[in-house]
Amino acid sequence: MLHIQQIDHIVLRVKDLQPMLDFYQNVLGCRLEREQRDIGLYQLRAGSGLIDLVPVNQKLGRAGGAAPGREGRNLDHLCLRVDPFDAEQIIAFLRSKGVTPGPVESRYGAEGEGPSIYISDPEANVVELKGPPWES
Repeated sequence: MLHIQQIDHIVLRVKDLQPMLDFYQNVLGCRLEREQRDIGLYQLRAGSGLIDLVPVNQKLGRAGGAAPGREGRNLDHLCLRVDPFDAEQIIAFLRSKGVTPGPVESRYGAEGEGPSIYISDPEANVVELKGPPWES
């Protein structure tokens, strides 16, 4: 039997690399940890996991077929656990970066029911910013 501990990484196929790097680094605070330009792999540190960006016009990205667009996305959403979670500060920060946050809503996640905010990256992938579970 497998005992899964956490999500290790997620891979997003992207049409335009630089705006995506800017968003994940400058808005979400991820750090570019590793690049393999020869195959088109850009790995960003997101807490204990990674968010990999793979341009669709480079070696790895071409293997995935057509680029994401109106008819299909790469994923429904990815969820990033945020700590501390001060909704007002998070919303103000996102707006200062030109990102339009959705409302703070209670959603279920790995640690239980708690606050979260949905945003979109430059290629319309939905990113959920998730706070801790509500105190009982």
